[in-house]
Amino acid sequence: MLQINSTDNWVNRDYMPPPEFRPTPVVSLVKTIAFIRRRLSIILLTCLPTLGVATLYLITAVPTFTAKALLIVNSKATPGDAAAVSTIVESQIGIIKSESIASAVIETLGLAQDPEFATGQGSGIISRLLGWSKPETEATAARYAVERFERKLSAKRVGPAYLVETTFDSRDPDRAAQILNAVAEKYITHQMDEAGLQDEKWVKDRLNELSTQASAAQKALEDYSKNRKEPADSAATIDKLAAAAESSKNAYDNFRHVLRKMEATQQQSSPVFEASFVTAASPPLRASWPKARIVLGIATVGGLLLGIGIAMLRDLLDRGIRASGQEPRLSAQDEGIIERPVPDAVRSDHQSEAAKAKPVHLAGSG
Repeated sequence: MLQINSTDNWVNRDYMPPPEFRPTPVVSLVKTIAFIRRRLSIILLTCLPTLGVATLYLITAVPTFTAKALLIVNSKATPGDAAAVSTIVESQIGIIKSESIASAVIETLGLAQDPEFATGQGSGIISRLLGWSKPETEATAARYAVERFERKLSAKRVGPAYLVETTFDSRDPDRAAQILNAVAEKYITHQMDEAGLQDEKWVKDRLNELSTQASAAQKALEDYSKNRKEPADSAATIDKLAAAAESSKNAYDNFRHVLRKMEATQQQSSPVFEASFVTAASPPLRASWPKARIVLGIATVGGLLLGIGIAMLRDLLDRGIRASGQEPRLSAQDEGIIERPVPDAVRSDHQSEAAKAKPVHLAGSG
């Protein structure tokens, strides 16, 4: 049996699939090239100002010079466990970057009064005017100098050995090398203090002094015993000289005993780190920042991305303006409510008869 329903045929002709089954738009290479050609002027006009700003920054920026030095933090060490060596080197890097080393260098070179480290510029003035910071004193000036110093100093391990590379940033290349060498010297001096090498001269001088006192007291006792004249007073004097000689000898012996005990304790304790220069810092020949290639590259990429974003926004605005000049598109639900147009094949004088007519059913035997 063959059934023809003209009404159903008209409805199915305008059927629209649900949104989840509609094909999603695909951005093709041809459309992308066409978009770039169409909006190339906007992209280039947006990229040019970013390059101009980058060029102005390169002209006005204050160059920064980075000095480098290479240290060996334990020159007498023997190869050992990698984890233990790493721990030792990291601890020495912490000492190099410590506040005590920074304060010693600042005090030695007078960096607290240096404009590069001292306060009184930029945000410092604004903070004091707004009452956000306390009045500056010598102590606070030193603290600010230490903070700036620590930001400019860096140290890192080189390879699996005891080598440490230190760097320092400054506006003056000679100043950068001078400060970095002072840091290395203060660190080496600190290691010598920990090892007790600075006190070796004092120990020798003190030992010689006690030995001289003991020898002088003993010689005085012997000389008086040989040259005594009055037996009545000689006994008391001899006792005093003997007591002085005994006291000096005991002081000398006790000092030597304590010294030997300290040496034995140091030998049983952790090994002494003997640091030294591998390569001293020298004034850098070129500025480490700003680098023209990096700045211009970032400006170019940023300008292109910004230009593409503006071009896409321009396309969306143009589509919205064109869509606002046309009749609004009806949804699928609204199309079902509003009367659909009558095909041209049906005349106006027969519309009522066609609406009243029943569907035609054609049936045939097999």
